[in-house]
Amino acid sequence: MAASLQFQTSKNPCKLSRLQGLLFIGSLILGWGVAIPSTIAAETVTIRFGPFQQSVAIADLEKFAKTGTLPKSLQAYESLLTPELRRLLNRRLQVDPKFADKFVDEIVLLPQGKQFLTSLETAIPGSTSESLQAAISIGLRQVNGLSVVSFLKAYPTANIDLDATQLLQIASEFNPNNLQSQALGSLLARDLAVKTNTPFQANFNPAAPGKEEVQQQTLTFPDKQRQRNISVDIYTSPKTDKTAPLVIISHGFGANRKFASYLARHLAAYGITVVAVEHPGSNAVAITNAANQGDLAKLLPATEFMNRPKDISFLLNELATINRQPGQLQGKFNTEKVTVIGHSLGGYTALALVGGEVNLDEVRQFCKTSLSVAEAPGDWLQCAAASLKDKKLQLRDERVKSAIALNPLIGTLFGKQGLSRINQPVLMLTATEDALTPALTHQLRPFTQLRSEKYLLTAIGATHLSIVDPAYPVSEFAQVIQEKRGQAVQPLRQLIQGVSLAFIKQLTPEAKTYQPFLTSAYAQSLSTPEIPLRLNAELPTTIKPWLNLAVK
Repeated sequence: MAASLQFQTSKNPCKLSRLQGLLFIGSLILGWGVAIPSTIAAETVTIRFGPFQQSVAIADLEKFAKTGTLPKSLQAYESLLTPELRRLLNRRLQVDPKFADKFVDEIVLLPQGKQFLTSLETAIPGSTSESLQAAISIGLRQVNGLSVVSFLKAYPTANIDLDATQLLQIASEFNPNNLQSQALGSLLARDLAVKTNTPFQANFNPAAPGKEEVQQQTLTFPDKQRQRNISVDIYTSPKTDKTAPLVIISHGFGANRKFASYLARHLAAYGITVVAVEHPGSNAVAITNAANQGDLAKLLPATEFMNRPKDISFLLNELATINRQPGQLQGKFNTEKVTVIGHSLGGYTALALVGGEVNLDEVRQFCKTSLSVAEAPGDWLQCAAASLKDKKLQLRDERVKSAIALNPLIGTLFGKQGLSRINQPVLMLTATEDALTPALTHQLRPFTQLRSEKYLLTAIGATHLSIVDPAYPVSEFAQVIQEKRGQAVQPLRQLIQGVSLAFIKQLTPEAKTYQPFLTSAYAQSLSTPEIPLRLNAELPTTIKPWLNLAVK
């Protein structure tokens, strides 16, 4: 069939815009990866939207996807066939071919997965749930994975009819990344669980409120060399545990030092000094005042990836001086034994300080070749570091003896080997429905790099901000992506309190007393049907094939 693109409507610009939207949505939906091998190869695809319809020759779309050059038949529609659409046409899903059936099995076990297949069946007349499941399994075994174009070429009819009304409905209700996360969450909940009939028992509960009175004060330290003012909230108690590490808490992108005040108070009530630091280049004020708020990759300065760890090293120098001076805070800061707790971008900060080596070459490569409109905000945000001139960054501070990384923003920041350089204990939290720093790419894969003592805390069904203080205000954006907060995730916050205390105590003479609280049994004792909780030192073999799942 000759290449053709036919519009059976007027040349109304609004309808052209609608058409571009339909192509965009169709690409997203088809990019999920439905492929049916057949000797019949589709040549055109027709998108129908009520009385409006348009047909596209697949060969022409393939040429555009491969080369970026528009065939003569498509040149009249250059405004529709944008570089953004080209990236979507080339976007592909890849998994270990041996894992294809398992992947599909996990998806179709989910209620949302079943509904997705039913809706897709309606959107593609003539398909069935069984044929779609089989097609996905077969398609996932392809060497180069699944793309929109390969799907279209493999479809067993000369022309593919797509009901755009149904596509729009699917686009509004389903998200491939969410389906992937839910399937992964179901697998993690089942395969990370400890099989035991004996309830967890202990002589005390580290998540219970401590007995010490907590005192709080705010100080600001001017760093004249870097022209930054570092403000901190200091939480202390009259009876400081001098054997315990000093705890530094680092907030995430666009947040402030109040985000985990409940955790700071909890630790201080057990005699641990806690200092919650505010990073002036990436806090809420800096983001609000940013000149370009529409581009995540330009929203924070590249230098912030260096300045954040340096903020804490500078702060430790200042606190060491205070620790030697007469006054209320004398002897409160054990600056030679430090645990850094960080959330999101603060998680990156903690891992860099404990020894993770930043690999800017790999960041630049990812941002150049793999970044697309469908990536998570955390994937875009890491690209702010790409403009740094260095190849690698080593920001380790020898005084930091352990790190707790909560929903850390990692992606490709440490490359494939950077975290393996850490030789101190690390506790990492992942939430399976985290839309900002997705579990698979920002926590699970990076966790496997760690070679030192490590713990993975998994919150199935939780989101990026689930561990944040309930009283802490969140942005309108966080409300749009439906963050889970409040009472539903209170058991997770309790677990964070108990496990964090137990983890920190491993650097003290009380290590053995607190060790039972760094176990799967303890985590599961706080699980609920809504938020199953797991704690593991290694990922089981059943999970590892998921680590090879890639959408490019």
